[in-house]
Amino acid sequence: MRIEFTKMHGLGNDFVVIDLVTQRLELTSGLIRRLADRHTGIGFDQLLIVLPPSRPDVDFNYQIFNADGSEVEQCGNGIRCFARFVHERRLSRVNPLRVLTSSGIAEVTLDNHHPAAQGSNHASSMAQVNMGLPRFHPAEIPFKSSEPALLYPLGVADQTIEIGVVNMGNPHAIWRVNEVEQAPVPQVGPLIESHPLFPQRVNAGFMQVISRRHIRLRVYERGAGETRACGTGACAAVVHGIRMDWLDETVQVDLPGGRLQISWRPDEPVWMVGPATTVFEGYFYSNDFADDSLSA
Repeated sequence: MRIEFTKMHGLGNDFVVIDLVTQRLELTSGLIRRLADRHTGIGFDQLLIVLPPSRPDVDFNYQIFNADGSEVEQCGNGIRCFARFVHERRLSRVNPLRVLTSSGIAEVTLDNHHPAAQGSNHASSMAQVNMGLPRFHPAEIPFKSSEPALLYPLGVADQTIEIGVVNMGNPHAIWRVNEVEQAPVPQVGPLIESHPLFPQRVNAGFMQVISRRHIRLRVYERGAGETRACGTGACAAVVHGIRMDWLDETVQVDLPGGRLQISWRPDEPVWMVGPATTVFEGYFYSNDFADDSLSA
C-alpha cells in the first residue's frame, strides 16, 4: 500500500508526519524502527500521526512515536509541525487548533506573519503553543521519591548530581551545568534516561543559565538520543529555572538547532513560540517495510 508522508522539523528536531485521517496504515514498532533508520528508511527523531478526533471538543487526535518504536505523550516541536501539516494538507483551516494527545489537550496557533516566518516560500511558520500546566509531584513525573522537592540528588557515573523534575506531558530531568557545550551529554544522558528512579525513563536536559532571560540547553531524549531541539525539554528547563529563581517569566532558549521562546507564570500554562519547517514530501510502500521483509 502506498503511504504519503511529509518530512518536517522544528529547529532540527526532525519528524515524519503521516495523515491517517485519509489513509490507512497498521503501525507496529518494527515498522516505525525501519522507517526511522537514516540509512535504509526515511529517518526521523519522531513519527507524528494525524488521526480523526475522538471527542467533539478537539479537532484531531495526535500520536507520537520515537525512533525506537516507543510511544510518547507529547512533543513540543512536533505539535508545531503537526499544526502546519494539517493546514498545508487542508485537513483543517481552524486556527487555533485543539489537539488531543495521550497527555491531554494542547492548543496551537499558527502565525505566518511573524518576522521569523518570512523567507523563501515561507519555508517556516511560527506557532504559539499552550503546553498546559507543568506537574511537579514525584508520582506525576513519575519519579521514585517519598517527598516533593525543588532539587533531588541523583547518583550517575560515580558522582551525585542535583536535578529538578518536571512533567510537561512527558517526564524531564533538568541538570544545571556551567558550560553546556562541555556537558557530558553522550555519556551521562543515557544514564539519567534509564535511571531506576524513573520507572518510565526520562528526558535529560542539560541547562546553562546565561542570564535571567536567556539559557542554553541540550536534551538527551528517551528513545531518540540527543536531538537538535526539544520543545517540552525547553519548557521544563525554563519552568525549573523559574521555580529556582534563576530566571524571569519569559526566557529565550538556545538549542543546537535554533531558538525558542518560553513563558510561564506559576499556576498558569506554559507558552512556547517557535518555528515549524516543511522539508519535503514523499511516499513509501508499506509492504517494503513489513516485519518479514527486512531483518530486525
